[in-house]
Amino acid sequence: MDEAELDKLQADYKKAVDDWVTAIRAEEELASVHHSVAELDKWEEAHAIEHKASREVIYRKRLYEDGLRRDLFGF
Repeated sequence: MDEAELDKLQADYKKAVDDWVTAIRAEEELASVHHSVAELDKWEEAHAIEHKASREVIYRKRLYEDGLRRDLFGF
């Protein structure tokens, strides 16, 4: 694996983390608003988005780690 491929995997992972942080903050903001059914629905949706972002971070981290293993250890 060449340096450019590792750079891309790292950048993809970092972007996924940034997106996850944004999703966490959006969910947190909704957890602090007026208590209503409409807000509850928005909060649940924000949680679903956060959960999806979290899974994307795990996936991107694994790809990056696998790339590093191939580069450093040849497997």
